[in-house]
Amino acid sequence: MGDHGDTMGGLLVVFFPFVLLAFMLLMERVENPLRKVAVEAQVEQFLDEARPEELDTFVREGFPAALERFSGRRRLSRLLPIPVRRGRHAARAGLFR
Repeated sequence: MGDHGDTMGGLLVVFFPFVLLAFMLLMERVENPLRKVAVEAQVEQFLDEARPEELDTFVREGFPAALERFSGRRRLSRLLPIPVRRGRHAARAGLFR
């Protein structure tokens, strides 16, 4: 009976790397279309919200550099506090009544 346990352990050691490799290849095939969709969404968001200097970077240096600049601006804007509106613009918006 002990031989069967050793045999199973040996087979596990031999075949586990191949099973793991097959799983990794399968997951790569699943991930590939998802990556393309994510990149398309980033490009669409960039083109909708980019400032002129970011579009200029896109034209001169390519998408990766422009996306890095765009992402940096968005990260910075999340860290900065939202300015309080005062004066006639705030009165029109209904903030002070």
